[in-house]
Amino acid sequence: MQVAPYGTWPSPLTPDAIVAGSVRLGDAAIQSNTAYWTEGRPTEAGRMVLVRQFDNGAHEDLTPAPYSVRTRVHEYGGRCFAVAGETAWFSNDADGRVYSVNLLDLTIKPLTPESNERFADLLVDVTGERLIAVREIPRDGEEPENDLVSIGLSSGVVSRLAGGHDFYSTPRVNPAGDRLSFITWDHPCMPWDGTRLWELSLNDEGAEPQLVAGGDDVAIAQPEYGPDGRLYFVTDESGWWNIFVRDDDGHRAVYVREAEFAKPHWVFGMTTYGFLSNGQIGCMWASEGVWTLGVLDPDDGQLSPLDLPFSSFDGLVLDGMRGICVAGAADKPGAVIRVDFGSGNFEVIRASSSLELEAEWISTPESMRFPSDGYSVHAFYYPPTSATHCAGDGEAPPLIVIGHGGPTSSTSAVLDARVQFWTTRGFAVVDVNYRGSTGFGRAYRDALKANWGVADVSDCVNAALHLAEVGKADGERLIIRGGSAGGFTALAALCFHNVFAAAASYYGISELEALATDTHKFESRYLDSLIGPYPERKDLYVERSPINHIDKLSCPAIFFQGLEDKVVPPNQAEMMVDALRDKGQPVAYLAFEGEQHGFRQASTVKATLSSELNFYGKVLGFQPAGEFEPLAIDNL
Repeated sequence: MQVAPYGTWPSPLTPDAIVAGSVRLGDAAIQSNTAYWTEGRPTEAGRMVLVRQFDNGAHEDLTPAPYSVRTRVHEYGGRCFAVAGETAWFSNDADGRVYSVNLLDLTIKPLTPESNERFADLLVDVTGERLIAVREIPRDGEEPENDLVSIGLSSGVVSRLAGGHDFYSTPRVNPAGDRLSFITWDHPCMPWDGTRLWELSLNDEGAEPQLVAGGDDVAIAQPEYGPDGRLYFVTDESGWWNIFVRDDDGHRAVYVREAEFAKPHWVFGMTTYGFLSNGQIGCMWASEGVWTLGVLDPDDGQLSPLDLPFSSFDGLVLDGMRGICVAGAADKPGAVIRVDFGSGNFEVIRASSSLELEAEWISTPESMRFPSDGYSVHAFYYPPTSATHCAGDGEAPPLIVIGHGGPTSSTSAVLDARVQFWTTRGFAVVDVNYRGSTGFGRAYRDALKANWGVADVSDCVNAALHLAEVGKADGERLIIRGGSAGGFTALAALCFHNVFAAAASYYGISELEALATDTHKFESRYLDSLIGPYPERKDLYVERSPINHIDKLSCPAIFFQGLEDKVVPPNQAEMMVDALRDKGQPVAYLAFEGEQHGFRQASTVKATLSSELNFYGKVLGFQPAGEFEPLAIDNL
């Protein structure tokens, strides 16, 4: 092992290596053991492609350029394709129309007419005569209108099934084809705060939906009909997202455990359970940031985990005794996998990266708890790891604190090349599941209510201080970075705590009033619960906005922003950058044409990684290994 200062170690994970052969895995489906999934390709400007796998293992693209399988409903989108028989249907990003793909000859035809409407959460009705979907209709000067519709498969005619609520999701039809269940929520609730589950008769024209369960203080997710026609769903009324079933006396828990059997509904298609052909439930659940896949018997309530080498699962879909989902582990990148729930065997169908990193280079995350304002807060700590280099005796590593986006979201221990990019160079990383994160019960999730910009910031600060105190980080070289809400947390930490030596904000929020008055419908009332209603509590918005506290900021920062971002508009970053420039603080700003909220283009990913590393080297006074494009840093 060669001795070299932390941060200067050479790494096989160059920006080019990370981007090469990488894809962004989306939703998956399975039909008669044939696997389907979407993948975003950075080398094609982030275009989302619908792919299938043949029995011999070969892959085939079903949607050639310029089609991109994506929806803008709720801006974040999510599941927007469906497969049945010899046809697949998908939403096309460019025009929002639904198209059909003949799975025999791959001909593509438009189904819905040209309009400004867009569709998501596509479901093929059991009759095989129509799609059921969530529709969003943009309106000039007003919020978009959302409803639930059917789309005739022969005519393309779009007909409303249910309307009147602000948001709709997760339509499901019972096996007999005569009842439809779905979820709604209304401002100011977010789908993890309060939702309602409805059931509608499909045989009675003009029938009104009947309320099954839910309210403003209960978050219900993913209704599913069992083989016997009973309605199952996930609810957090016990304090945890557990699976319940409807019966003659209301509804009851199938299984009660202090674990989460659902995820926050940021995008469509976040399915976590389904029914196997033997009547049992294939499901996934989270505990201490780790997800497990297994089988739940709805009759006796027995839960049996499968012995699989993964710690994260997303988008579970079942067919017979097999399932398909996206899975990952601490030593494995995310991949589409097919699981046999009978035998417990699995196969990897499509890995998100072709990059092969030897075990000696991989930093294994340590699940940790640390005290913060009287709470026990969870995080994953990644020590610096190299196969060829080590630091000198007595040197502690620079630490990068990551605050995840959302903020109602969470981080997992899945192998992430962008985390290993730092650890292989001699940085330690701590990925914080601050208060408000999901996967730890409703009370932990609600602990961020009215406290965004306070609790999350304090938790990230205390994570850094704790690790410095126990010798796992250099207290003089603490860095904080984050994207979106995580970017806000980073910027707020710089303004209200004198702890960090550098920061990076990816499409982060700096001015909360602008976010409250200039954002998309899905999040337009999000801050009511996180901060307080606006403008009634304008004082809190002003008080917690980093842009209003530039005088307290004495830390270099780099900003990355997509110029087509409608979730966090570019002016958020630009206001902060201008203020730092005027104050004479070191600051760098990189803006990217064609990028939205979350970067998808290969050139952008490479530019951000190399620029961020270069920035840290310049402001912290070390020379990273490798060659970099010149980086303009004002006031340095």
